Amino acid sequence: MRYPPRLAHLATRAVVVAKLNSAYAVANHLDDNEAARRLDVALSGALLDELLAAAWQEMTGQAKRLDEAGLLEKVASTLHDRPSRPGRKAPESPAWNAFFLKVDLAAGVASETAQRILDTDQGKKISAEGVTEAGRYLAAELTRGR
Repeated sequence: MRYPPRLAHLATRAVVVAKLNSAYAVANHLDDNEAARRLDVALSGALLDELLAAAWQEMTGQAKRLDEAGLLEKVASTLHDRPSRPGRKAPESPAWNAFFLKVDLAAGVASETAQRILDTDQGKKISAEGVTEAGRYLAAELTRGR
């Protein structure tokens, strides 16, 4: 595991869905319920692990003053009162679009053509950038507040 187990206990699938839901809904022109359903399905597999690892890498790179326990306490403190608080508006970029395409593929709503695009060298590169961007966003959402 590329992040502490406690992070997965704090940033559960439901929490991550809540943080990404509005950005995903806007990007795909979906209502919030359908976006949440798709995200929940997509994040029930390896994509959640990938995303939490990217978020943890971002958190440890940003917080020079805090050790692992301090970072996890900050996440716990942020999520304490409102773990399902929606995330802020996410920026639009090709990397975010690639991440959302990965979500669509994991949710089973994207075509084979989309899969073939992400299987190319360029697709793999932009897809990795998308996970990094989404991890950066999630790290900010999990550590904002108190």
